[in-house]
Amino acid sequence: MKILLLGKNGQVGWELQRSLAPLGELVALDRRGHGELSGDLANGPAIMATVKRVKPDVIVNAAAYTAVDKAESEPEVARGINADGPGVLARAAAEYGALLVHYSTDYVFDGSGDQPWKEGDKTHPLSVYGRTKLDGEQQVHAAGCPHLIFRTSWVYAARGGNFAKTMLRLARERETLSVIDDQIGAPTGAELIADVTAHAIVHARMAPALSGTYHLVAAGETSWYAYARFVLEKAREAGVELKTPLQAVAPIPSSAYKVAAQRPLNSRLDTTLLQQSFGLSLPGWEAGVDRMLTEILER
Repeated sequence: MKILLLGKNGQVGWELQRSLAPLGELVALDRRGHGELSGDLANGPAIMATVKRVKPDVIVNAAAYTAVDKAESEPEVARGINADGPGVLARAAAEYGALLVHYSTDYVFDGSGDQPWKEGDKTHPLSVYGRTKLDGEQQVHAAGCPHLIFRTSWVYAARGGNFAKTMLRLARERETLSVIDDQIGAPTGAELIADVTAHAIVHARMAPALSGTYHLVAAGETSWYAYARFVLEKAREAGVELKTPLQAVAPIPSSAYKVAAQRPLNSRLDTTLLQQSFGLSLPGWEAGVDRMLTEILER
Protein backbone atom coordinates (compact mmCIF):
# COMPACT_ATOMS: atom_id res chain seq x y z
CA MET A 1 0.00 0.00 0.00
CA LYS A 2 1.27 3.48 -0.87
CA ILE A 3 0.07 6.38 1.29
CA LEU A 4 0.33 10.11 0.58
CA LEU A 5 0.11 12.20 3.76
CA LEU A 6 -0.36 15.98 3.67
CA GLY A 7 0.19 18.18 6.73
CA LYS A 8 2.87 15.97 8.23
CA ASN A 9 4.08 18.53 10.79
CA GLY A 10 0.73 19.40 12.37
CA GLN A 11 -0.38 17.81 15.62
CA VAL A 12 -2.39 15.06 13.91
CA GLY A 13 -0.01 14.81 10.95
CA TRP A 14 2.97 14.20 13.22
CA GLU A 15 1.21 11.28 14.92
CA LEU A 16 -0.01 9.96 11.57
CA GLN A 17 3.59 9.56 10.42
CA ARG A 18 3.97 7.03 13.24
CA SER A 19 0.62 5.23 12.88
CA LEU A 20 0.64 4.98 9.07
CA ALA A 21 4.24 3.84 8.63
CA PRO A 22 3.51 0.14 9.34
CA LEU A 23 0.79 0.04 6.67
CA GLY A 24 3.08 0.50 3.68
CA GLU A 25 5.19 3.05 1.82
CA LEU A 26 4.54 6.51 3.27
CA VAL A 27 5.15 9.75 1.36
CA ALA A 28 4.72 12.53 3.94
CA LEU A 29 4.65 16.20 2.91
CA ASP A 30 4.31 19.55 4.59
CA ARG A 31 3.19 22.72 2.81
CA ARG A 32 6.64 23.27 1.25
CA GLY A 33 6.64 19.80 -0.24
CA HIS A 34 9.70 17.90 -1.38
CA GLY A 35 11.35 18.22 -4.79
CA GLU A 36 8.62 18.05 -7.42
CA LEU A 37 6.00 17.11 -4.83
CA SER A 38 3.77 19.78 -3.28
CA GLY A 39 1.80 19.69 -0.05
CA ASP A 40 0.28 23.17 -0.50
CA LEU A 41 -3.51 22.81 -0.55
CA ALA A 42 -3.81 26.38 -1.80
CA ASN A 43 -2.11 25.31 -5.05
CA GLY A 44 -4.60 23.04 -6.77
CA PRO A 45 -2.60 22.27 -9.93
CA ALA A 46 0.48 21.35 -7.88
CA ILE A 47 -1.60 19.08 -5.65
CA MET A 48 -3.12 17.34 -8.65
CA ALA A 49 0.35 16.88 -10.18
CA THR A 50 1.65 15.46 -6.89
CA VAL A 51 -1.08 12.83 -6.74
CA LYS A 52 -0.36 11.95 -10.37
CA ARG A 53 3.35 11.46 -9.60
CA VAL A 54 2.92 9.51 -6.35
CA LYS A 55 -0.04 7.39 -7.50
CA PRO A 56 -1.07 6.57 -3.91
CA ASP A 57 -3.56 3.95 -2.84
CA VAL A 58 -4.55 6.17 0.10
CA ILE A 59 -4.42 9.95 0.52
CA VAL A 60 -4.57 11.30 4.09
CA ASN A 61 -5.20 15.03 4.38
CA ALA A 62 -4.14 16.33 7.79
CA ALA A 63 -3.50 19.84 6.46
CA ALA A 64 -5.97 22.61 7.30
CA TYR A 65 -6.42 26.29 8.02
CA THR A 66 -7.15 26.23 11.77
CA ALA A 67 -6.80 29.89 12.83
CA VAL A 68 -10.49 30.15 13.73
CA ASP A 69 -10.55 33.87 14.55
CA LYS A 70 -8.18 34.94 11.78
CA ALA A 71 -10.39 33.17 9.24
CA GLU A 72 -13.07 35.80 9.85
CA SER A 73 -10.81 38.41 8.19
CA GLU A 74 -9.39 36.19 5.42
CA PRO A 75 -12.21 33.88 4.34
CA GLU A 76 -10.81 33.28 0.85
CA VAL A 77 -7.52 31.97 2.23
CA ALA A 78 -9.40 29.67 4.62
CA ARG A 79 -11.68 28.48 1.82
CA GLY A 80 -8.75 27.68 -0.46
CA ILE A 81 -7.13 25.44 2.14
CA ASN A 82 -10.17 23.98 3.91
CA ALA A 83 -12.55 23.56 0.98
CA ASP A 84 -11.08 23.91 -2.50
CA GLY A 85 -7.85 22.07 -1.68
CA PRO A 86 -9.64 19.00 -0.32
CA GLY A 87 -11.92 19.19 -3.36
CA VAL A 88 -8.89 18.89 -5.66
CA LEU A 89 -7.58 15.98 -3.57
CA ALA A 90 -10.95 14.24 -3.78
CA ARG A 91 -11.15 14.63 -7.55
CA ALA A 92 -7.59 13.33 -7.86
CA ALA A 93 -8.48 10.40 -5.60
CA ALA A 94 -11.48 9.61 -7.79
CA GLU A 95 -9.33 9.76 -10.93
CA TYR A 96 -6.61 7.48 -9.59
CA GLY A 97 -8.81 5.15 -7.52
CA ALA A 98 -7.41 6.17 -4.12
CA LEU A 99 -9.13 6.21 -0.73
CA LEU A 100 -9.20 9.75 0.71
CA VAL A 101 -9.07 10.37 4.46
CA HIS A 102 -10.04 13.91 5.46
CA TYR A 103 -10.57 15.59 8.85
CA SER A 104 -13.41 17.93 9.73
CA THR A 105 -14.81 19.50 12.89
CA ASP A 106 -17.71 19.96 15.27
CA TYR A 107 -17.78 23.57 14.03
CA VAL A 108 -19.99 22.41 11.15
CA PHE A 109 -22.81 22.42 13.75
CA ASP A 110 -24.26 25.45 15.54
CA GLY A 111 -23.68 24.06 19.04
CA SER A 112 -27.32 24.23 20.11
CA GLY A 113 -28.92 21.83 22.57
CA ASP A 114 -27.18 19.43 24.91
CA GLN A 115 -27.23 16.13 23.01
CA PRO A 116 -24.23 14.70 21.15
CA TRP A 117 -24.35 15.47 17.43
CA LYS A 118 -24.86 12.53 15.07
CA GLU A 119 -23.40 12.35 11.58
CA GLY A 120 -26.75 12.94 9.89
CA ASP A 121 -27.80 15.93 11.98
CA LYS A 122 -28.43 19.22 10.20
CA THR A 123 -25.29 21.32 9.84
CA HIS A 124 -25.29 25.05 10.53
CA PRO A 125 -21.78 26.51 11.04
CA LEU A 126 -21.47 29.80 12.94
CA SER A 127 -18.07 30.90 11.63
CA VAL A 128 -15.99 31.21 8.47
CA TYR A 129 -13.85 28.33 9.71
CA GLY A 130 -16.91 26.12 10.18
CA ARG A 131 -18.37 27.07 6.80
CA THR A 132 -15.13 26.34 4.95
CA LYS A 133 -14.74 22.97 6.68
CA LEU A 134 -18.32 22.06 5.75
CA ASP A 135 -17.64 23.14 2.17
CA GLY A 136 -14.61 20.85 2.19
CA GLU A 137 -16.77 17.92 3.31
CA GLN A 138 -19.27 18.63 0.56
CA GLN A 139 -16.60 18.82 -2.13
CA VAL A 140 -15.20 15.46 -1.00
CA HIS A 141 -18.68 13.90 -1.18
CA ALA A 142 -19.36 15.43 -4.60
CA ALA A 143 -16.15 14.01 -6.09
CA GLY A 144 -17.43 10.47 -5.64
CA CYS A 145 -14.15 8.99 -4.42
CA PRO A 146 -14.05 6.39 -1.63
CA HIS A 147 -13.49 8.44 1.50
CA LEU A 148 -13.42 8.62 5.28
CA ILE A 149 -14.27 12.00 6.79
CA PHE A 150 -13.55 12.18 10.51
CA ARG A 151 -15.15 15.04 12.43
CA THR A 152 -13.30 15.70 15.65
CA SER A 153 -12.96 18.44 18.26
CA TRP A 154 -10.79 19.90 21.03
CA VAL A 155 -7.65 18.31 19.57
CA TYR A 156 -4.41 18.38 21.56
CA ALA A 157 -0.96 16.80 21.49
CA ALA A 158 2.17 16.87 23.61
CA ARG A 159 3.95 18.39 20.61
CA GLY A 160 3.20 22.06 19.96
CA GLY A 161 0.87 24.37 21.83
CA ASN A 162 -2.34 23.26 23.50
CA PHE A 163 -4.89 24.32 26.11
CA ALA A 164 -3.25 22.37 28.93
CA LYS A 165 0.13 24.00 28.32
CA THR A 166 -1.51 27.42 28.27
CA MET A 167 -3.27 26.76 31.58
CA LEU A 168 -0.04 25.55 33.18
CA ARG A 169 1.85 28.63 31.99
CA LEU A 170 -0.82 31.00 33.24
CA ALA A 171 -1.13 29.17 36.57
CA ARG A 172 2.60 29.64 37.13
CA GLU A 173 2.29 33.37 36.44
CA ARG A 174 -1.06 34.41 37.93
CA GLU A 175 -2.88 34.14 41.24
CA THR A 176 -6.32 33.84 39.59
CA LEU A 177 -7.65 32.38 36.35
CA SER A 178 -10.99 32.70 34.54
CA VAL A 179 -12.01 29.87 32.22
CA ILE A 180 -15.10 29.37 30.05
CA ASP A 181 -17.54 26.84 31.49
CA ASP A 182 -20.47 26.83 29.04
CA GLN A 183 -18.72 25.13 26.11
CA ILE A 184 -18.90 21.34 26.41
CA GLY A 185 -16.86 18.76 24.50
CA ALA A 186 -14.26 16.02 24.78
CA PRO A 187 -10.51 16.75 24.64
CA THR A 188 -9.19 14.39 21.97
CA GLY A 189 -5.55 13.44 21.53
CA ALA A 190 -3.86 13.55 18.13
CA GLU A 191 -2.42 10.16 19.03
CA LEU A 192 -5.90 8.65 19.33
CA ILE A 193 -7.02 10.22 16.04
CA ALA A 194 -3.97 8.84 14.25
CA ASP A 195 -4.37 5.33 15.64
CA VAL A 196 -8.07 5.19 14.78
CA THR A 197 -7.27 6.47 11.29
CA ALA A 198 -4.77 3.68 10.63
CA HIS A 199 -7.23 1.08 11.92
CA ALA A 200 -10.05 2.49 9.78
CA ILE A 201 -7.94 2.62 6.62
CA VAL A 202 -7.23 -1.11 6.85
CA HIS A 203 -10.92 -1.90 7.27
CA ALA A 204 -12.15 0.56 4.62
CA ARG A 205 -9.73 -0.83 2.05
CA MET A 206 -11.24 -4.28 2.56
CA ALA A 207 -14.85 -3.03 2.79
CA PRO A 208 -15.53 -0.04 0.49
CA ALA A 209 -19.08 0.24 1.87
CA LEU A 210 -17.54 1.81 5.00
CA SER A 211 -16.90 4.97 2.99
CA GLY A 212 -18.55 7.96 4.69
CA THR A 213 -18.48 10.48 7.53
CA TYR A 214 -17.75 9.54 11.15
CA HIS A 215 -17.45 11.34 14.45
CA LEU A 216 -14.14 10.72 16.22
CA VAL A 217 -13.59 12.05 19.74
CA ALA A 218 -12.57 10.59 23.08
CA ALA A 219 -15.33 9.29 25.35
CA GLY A 220 -16.96 11.46 27.99
CA GLU A 221 -17.43 15.20 28.16
CA THR A 222 -16.21 18.23 30.08
CA SER A 223 -16.09 22.03 29.97
CA TRP A 224 -12.98 24.13 29.43
CA TYR A 225 -13.28 25.13 33.09
CA ALA A 226 -13.37 21.53 34.36
CA TYR A 227 -10.62 20.62 31.89
CA ALA A 228 -8.43 23.38 33.34
CA ARG A 229 -9.03 22.21 36.90
CA PHE A 230 -8.17 18.63 35.88
CA VAL A 231 -4.88 19.83 34.38
CA LEU A 232 -3.92 21.90 37.43
CA GLU A 233 -4.84 19.10 39.84
CA LYS A 234 -2.63 16.66 37.95
CA ALA A 235 0.20 19.18 37.85
CA ARG A 236 0.04 19.69 41.61
CA GLU A 237 0.07 15.93 42.16
CA ALA A 238 3.23 15.83 40.03
CA GLY A 239 4.88 18.43 42.26
CA VAL A 240 4.59 21.41 39.91
CA GLU A 241 4.58 24.75 41.75
CA LEU A 242 1.66 26.92 40.71
CA LYS A 243 0.62 30.40 41.83
CA THR A 244 -3.06 29.75 41.15
CA PRO A 245 -4.87 27.71 43.83
CA LEU A 246 -7.78 25.62 42.52
CA GLN A 247 -10.30 27.76 44.37
CA ALA A 248 -9.03 30.77 42.42
CA VAL A 249 -9.99 29.25 39.05
CA ALA A 250 -13.27 30.98 38.21
CA PRO A 251 -15.89 29.79 35.69
CA ILE A 252 -17.10 32.40 33.18
CA PRO A 253 -19.58 32.33 30.26
CA SER A 254 -18.44 32.52 26.65
CA SER A 255 -20.02 35.97 26.43
CA ALA A 256 -17.37 37.29 28.84
CA TYR A 257 -14.53 36.31 26.50
CA LYS A 258 -14.57 38.33 23.29
CA VAL A 259 -13.34 36.60 20.12
CA ALA A 260 -13.87 37.24 16.42
CA ALA A 261 -15.45 33.86 15.64
CA GLN A 262 -18.41 32.42 17.52
CA ARG A 263 -17.72 29.02 19.09
CA PRO A 264 -20.35 26.26 19.40
CA LEU A 265 -21.44 25.74 23.00
CA ASN A 266 -22.30 22.08 22.44
CA SER A 267 -19.32 20.29 20.88
CA ARG A 268 -20.46 16.81 21.92
CA LEU A 269 -20.13 14.27 19.09
CA ASP A 270 -21.83 10.88 19.06
CA THR A 271 -19.25 8.22 18.12
CA THR A 272 -21.62 5.23 18.03
CA LEU A 273 -21.40 4.84 14.24
CA LEU A 274 -17.59 4.88 14.29
CA GLN A 275 -17.34 2.34 17.09
CA GLN A 276 -19.88 -0.05 15.59
CA SER A 277 -18.54 0.22 12.03
CA PHE A 278 -14.89 -0.36 12.90
CA GLY A 279 -15.14 -2.46 16.07
CA LEU A 280 -13.64 0.18 18.33
CA SER A 281 -13.92 1.22 21.96
CA LEU A 282 -12.84 4.81 22.55
CA PRO A 283 -11.11 5.69 25.84
CA GLY A 284 -12.28 8.44 28.17
CA TRP A 285 -10.77 11.88 27.56
CA GLU A 286 -9.12 11.88 31.00
CA ALA A 287 -6.82 8.97 30.12
CA GLY A 288 -5.34 10.73 27.10
CA VAL A 289 -4.90 14.07 28.85
CA ASP A 290 -3.29 12.37 31.84
CA ARG A 291 -0.82 10.61 29.55
CA MET A 292 -0.03 13.85 27.69
CA LEU A 293 0.53 15.70 30.98
CA THR A 294 2.90 12.98 32.19
CA GLU A 295 4.90 13.47 29.01
CA ILE A 296 5.13 17.27 29.10
CA LEU A 297 5.67 17.56 32.86
CA GLU A 298 8.64 15.17 32.76
CA ARG A 299 10.49 17.25 30.17
